[in-house]
Amino acid sequence: MKILSILTYYHPHWTGLTAIAKWIDEGLAARGHRVTVLTTRHDASFPREREEAGVRVIRLTPLGRFSRAMVAPKFVPVAAGLIGRHDVVQIHTPMLEAAAIAALCRVRRRPLVMTHQGDLVMPGGFTNQVVQKSGDALLGAAAGLATTITTNSPDYARHSVFLRRHASKVVPIYPPVQLAEADAEESAAWRRELRLEGKPLIGFAGRFVEEKGFDTLLRGLPLIKESLPDAHLVYAGEHRVVYERFFERCRPLVESAGDDLTVLGLVRDRKRLAAFYAMCDVFALPSRSDCFAAVQVEAMLSGTPVVAADIPGAREAVSLTGMGQLVAPGDERALASGIVDVLRDPAKVAKARSEIRAIFDPERSIDEYEAVFAELAAR
Repeated sequence: MKILSILTYYHPHWTGLTAIAKWIDEGLAARGHRVTVLTTRHDASFPREREEAGVRVIRLTPLGRFSRAMVAPKFVPVAAGLIGRHDVVQIHTPMLEAAAIAALCRVRRRPLVMTHQGDLVMPGGFTNQVVQKSGDALLGAAAGLATTITTNSPDYARHSVFLRRHASKVVPIYPPVQLAEADAEESAAWRRELRLEGKPLIGFAGRFVEEKGFDTLLRGLPLIKESLPDAHLVYAGEHRVVYERFFERCRPLVESAGDDLTVLGLVRDRKRLAAFYAMCDVFALPSRSDCFAAVQVEAMLSGTPVVAADIPGAREAVSLTGMGQLVAPGDERALASGIVDVLRDPAKVAKARSEIRAIFDPERSIDEYEAVFAELAAR
């Protein structure tokens, strides 16, 4: 099959959405399908076109940025030319051009798979709310025109107000999460390098934005330390988020954490990322909104239990595996209590890597995407 994958950002830009898109594209390319990615050239140092891991990647230079979106006037015209030369088109939403791409697929009679990786959730403020309402309208139009809608978890599919409007088209498929087994010696060495030996380490990762709920964890830290005085937070991720200044709003909480917080920055190397998860004794996922956080599966594959907010999508991995604990969302006391419980008795939630892989099998996920694409291409 010839598959066209369209999204705003692509690797090496690293978010959960781009990671999942990359895993799907490379997984299908490894099976002999011809996969082309159309995306924006968010970094001027990237080539406009090249093959990456068997995937042809075309990057268009944007004129600028509007909130989370990159403004690239050539995006839709170039997409129009590519759509007719492919058997199936996949878009990853939220995405500014989603409705236009969906309309082009309808005109060119090409099936469209809309992979919805989460409802658009913007922080407060007039501009952000304009973006929110406009984005919701565009996503609704795209969903109405899409042939099939996939999403990352059955739990989120059942509870998303947006997806429930299109329930007859929705096919949940778990992300094909890829992460090598952690090197125990590397994890131990990193802990020593950071001078964190003997401390209970609480890991968290991702973009430092409001929907991730990291402020709840920071507010819960003093409560955790009441029971475990040596407890320490370790953050891996990007805190300089250009479209949202949530980190600046949380700076008093960050400063109050002081020496009890270590910021590693964005860890791009996957082997090093596995070492980060394995170095931690528990992983916190205090999200306010989450379709499916791949980081929770990555942590479990590295042997680290998860304490997650009990919300649709975010609770999926803990619910299915039992490797951790669910807590009330937005409640720092509940989060702190859950973390302390797991740190005090990790054996009660311990699971083998093979058990996690049996539930979240990347090959099975690619099988399911391949079957969806093949069925649509054969119509």
